[in-house]
Amino acid sequence: MSRIGKLPIAIPRAVTVRVDGQTISVQGPKGKLDLTAHPAVSVAVQEQEVRCQRASDERAHKALHGLTRSLIANMVEGVTQGFERRLELVGVGYRAQMLGPSLSLALGYSHPIVFPVPPGIKIEVKDQTQITVSGIDKQLVGAVAAKLRSFRPPEPYKGKGVKYAEERIRRKAGKTGAK
Repeated sequence: MSRIGKLPIAIPRAVTVRVDGQTISVQGPKGKLDLTAHPAVSVAVQEQEVRCQRASDERAHKALHGLTRSLIANMVEGVTQGFERRLELVGVGYRAQMLGPSLSLALGYSHPIVFPVPPGIKIEVKDQTQITVSGIDKQLVGAVAAKLRSFRPPEPYKGKGVKYAEERIRRKAGKTGAK
């Protein structure tokens, strides 16, 4: 069996998990998430835990088994605690500010970048160089954070750009004068 897939998922008190065919719905204090599982994986709720079973021992089914279990575990964690990613803007004149339902970024281009905040995501700007992306859907939080980082990824010489707060940038040596 899959080492990840065979582990049960404990359901906290405030969370309800419903399985209707291949559709799994998880509802908790922070919101509700839905997932459609692959037909090769069956999901069952027993007492206060969720268990996943796969149809066969094919390589693809083993991968889907662990994936489905991880997605459901992320849904349970998301509706109870939520997820967040922190970004930092490094560079002279690099700023972020909220303009209504959109995030405006000044990243050294000739124009500001206006990013509309997708539904289900909350973006907070603390001072002008710290951005926090939070929400209940781990995949969506990660995708939005990656999109914001892609507007100006950190460069290896001075470290300027949008980086994750925990990210370490490997620096390169600059040019040296030859005499």
